[in-house]
Amino acid sequence: MKYIITTLIIITSMVGYSQNKVLEPKLENIAWIAGTWHGEAFGGQTEEIWSEPFGGSMMATFKLINDGKVTFYEIEVIREVENTLMLQLKHFDPDLKGWETKNETVDFPLKEITKNKVVFEGMTFEKISSNEMNVYVDIKDDEKVDTVKFNYKKEVLSKKPIKQLIPVKKAQENLVIDGIANEAIWKTAEWLPLDQLWLGESYSSTDFSGRYKLTWAADALYVLAEIKDDILSDIYKNPVENWWDDDCLEIFIDEDNSGGKHRFSHNAFAYHIALDGNVVDMSPSGKGKLYNSNLQSKRVTTGNTSIWEVRIPLFDDSYIDNSPNNKTVTLEKNKNIGFAIAYCDNDNSKMRENFIGSIEVEGKDKNQGYLNADIFGTLVLKK
Repeated sequence: MKYIITTLIIITSMVGYSQNKVLEPKLENIAWIAGTWHGEAFGGQTEEIWSEPFGGSMMATFKLINDGKVTFYEIEVIREVENTLMLQLKHFDPDLKGWETKNETVDFPLKEITKNKVVFEGMTFEKISSNEMNVYVDIKDDEKVDTVKFNYKKEVLSKKPIKQLIPVKKAQENLVIDGIANEAIWKTAEWLPLDQLWLGESYSSTDFSGRYKLTWAADALYVLAEIKDDILSDIYKNPVENWWDDDCLEIFIDEDNSGGKHRFSHNAFAYHIALDGNVVDMSPSGKGKLYNSNLQSKRVTTGNTSIWEVRIPLFDDSYIDNSPNNKTVTLEKNKNIGFAIAYCDNDNSKMRENFIGSIEVEGKDKNQGYLNADIFGTLVLKK
């Protein structure tokens, strides 16, 4: 019994440590604040809209509504300042006359960031779930300080329309990522076309042709791609420099098929798999980042034909860069996943000549996958 109690204490301590571990003062670690939030406070309704991290800052607008009319507004920013974060705001009357003087702001220096909390001096953001948070604000009246709690629910847009619905059969054997693809599932799975021109001029079949197959297991989604490309080009040796302009296979994953913007968040991933095996995506900080540990791939090229075999564990939108606490999602029958696949084709130029995807995109600007998961197709997992 003593051993069991000791073990429970250790486990509880480890869980508490993972929740309370202090994270670096970077915007990417508080990106979960982004969104449109609604709640109640001061006898009225509140709305607070936070942008995603971009350009070294996050920006918000706030308004309080009483009896159907605006009582006051706020403009808020969280910005990177000298290796820390600073929250600053200004108040405005309904006619936009400011409370503070021209150069005056109300400042909240950062104290610490943990997985589910952002603590400033006088204001704390607490993550309850992906769609709920509490904000605690210290309000000083003479010598008395009261803490006001704002409970917010995130406005969640309806699920994206289902398009290009693809049933995916489960693998009945372990798959070895070796680019050989001799497992039974790869012999029976259907080839799907990679033939939609997203960017560039028309191309010939001798320049490029592509197709792919899919399967899954509880631990990951698996992709097999056959790419015929007459010229393989890897000009940029720095893997996070112009990674989209080298030949690469790009796989788009939206774990919960929710759609929406994802360029500077992990609402979805756009994994660029380079010829040398490096995996790059845009990080919430607005810079390219290696995500080599997020998937496993192998390319085998014979003549002008490359076989790419890829194993992709899935992460939900709580994923935080460089965190040891990121957990993969266990895949199950009937789960829907947002998905698209594409190929960047460069024939030894400074820029790619073509970008070919797996799904038809409406409108003139078809290069939308890296911005918006709404254009992805939908995979439904089957036995």
